[in-house]
Amino acid sequence: MTLTQTAADGLLLDRLLYRDGLVLVIDKPAGLPVHAGPKGGPTVESYLDALRFGLPQPPHLAHRLDRDTSGCLVLGRHRKALRRLGKLFAAGLVRKTYWAVTEGVPEPSQGVIDRPLTKRSTARRGWWMQVDEAGQKAVTRYRVRAVRDGRAWLELEPLTGRTHQLRVHLAAIGCPIAGDPVYGSSTREPGAPSLLLHARGIVLPLYEKKAPIDVRAAPPPALQSALDRLTGG
Repeated sequence: MTLTQTAADGLLLDRLLYRDGLVLVIDKPAGLPVHAGPKGGPTVESYLDALRFGLPQPPHLAHRLDRDTSGCLVLGRHRKALRRLGKLFAAGLVRKTYWAVTEGVPEPSQGVIDRPLTKRSTARRGWWMQVDEAGQKAVTRYRVRAVRDGRAWLELEPLTGRTHQLRVHLAAIGCPIAGDPVYGSSTREPGAPSLLLHARGIVLPLYEKKAPIDVRAAPPPALQSALDRLTGG
C-alpha cells in the first residue's frame, strides 16, 4: 500500500504510547518490520522522522520486534538515552510481557521453559532458530489465562532476549503460536498478517528516583477477536 506523506508521518505518531525526554514507546503494527530486509519496503525506521518532537535527529530503536509481532517497542531519543537503555536491556532489567494464542495447551498451566537456542540456515530454507543444548541460554516464563477448543491464551515473560525465542520455545513444548508459518502451522486468523503474538507491556526502570515506566499496548483486532473466542467475550 502506498501512503501519502501525511499518512506516512502519522503512522507511528498515532501509535505513540509514551513520551518523555529520553524515550518513546510506540505500538508497532503487525506486519511492519523494524529494519530493512533484502526485499526492501517500508519499515519502522522509515517513519521515525515524524517522532523527533523538536530534536535535531529522529529517535532510534532500543530493541526489536519480529515483523509480525505487534505491540510495545522502545525508542531512544538520542545517544545518551540509547546508552542507558542498552545497559538496562543487556542487564535483563527490562520486564517484557507478551500475549499469544497457541495451538495446543501447555501442561502444567504455568511454568518456565529453559531451552538453549541456536541459529541454523540452509540455502533452500534460509535461516531459523532451533533448540540446541550447545546454543545460547534462553528462558521463558509462561502462564495460561484461558483455554477453549484446543487453543490457549498465554501470558509470556521472556527472561532472555533471543531471536524468535517465544515462537521456538512454544513450538518446542508442542504449543506453537497460532498462525506461525515457520515454527507451527500455516493457519492464520482472518485479517492477521501472521502469528498471534503481541508485546502487551514493557517496564523500564530508567530513572533512579522515579517509579519505573510502565506501558501497555491494547491487542490488535485480530488478536482481540481470538481472545474473545477463548474467553466467550
